[in-house]
Amino acid sequence: MRIIKPSYEILNLPSRETLRILELAGRTCYKSEDKMTPETAEPFIARIVASGHESVIEHASATVRFVCDRGVTHEMVRHRLASYSQESTRYANYAKDRFGSEITVIRPCFWREGSTEYAAWLSAMEAAEQAYLGLIQAGAKPQEARSVLPNSLKTEIVMSANMREWRHVFRLRCDTPAHPQIREVMLPLLGEFHERLPVLFADLFERFQDDIVKYRTILAS
Repeated sequence: MRIIKPSYEILNLPSRETLRILELAGRTCYKSEDKMTPETAEPFIARIVASGHESVIEHASATVRFVCDRGVTHEMVRHRLASYSQESTRYANYAKDRFGSEITVIRPCFWREGSTEYAAWLSAMEAAEQAYLGLIQAGAKPQEARSVLPNSLKTEIVMSANMREWRHVFRLRCDTPAHPQIREVMLPLLGEFHERLPVLFADLFERFQDDIVKYRTILAS
């Protein structure tokens, strides 16, 4: 059994040139295209975001590939204004050599290794792996044997959404009431979105800045 940390990879994120398209879309509403200059895109989009007129930023989208546990993806896919492609436990046979003949699980960020809670979790993961491999060896199909796989099972999911929806996701999934493991990936991701497109995420970055630093450290440790 392999134990890994979650991670993410930004596959596509609009460049600052895309802001010109957003500005054009927004100015179409007001018929003020004649006021566009090379310097007007960022301040115009900043005003749009501040005013809550976020439909304008739906014209740009981003795609991210997450490696996380299946419990986290159960929450991600509730954001219905997005597109998803996820690793399938129906077709992935973890008893095969290309998976190392083992399952891979995501280490929970809220339990310290060596603690009573971590030991109980580890024991449950090992039992799940033994049950899964035993079922496959007995002739069960992967889609049948997956019944014993845990929420902590590592999965990969590609998520695409427009920038308005990403802002909505970050507002919910970076906030304190959100599950620690979805915050573990969403907070550092918000930080990276802000670095590359600050005009679209400055308010959210300011709101969650301390936690972004904290969870970046957790992922890096």
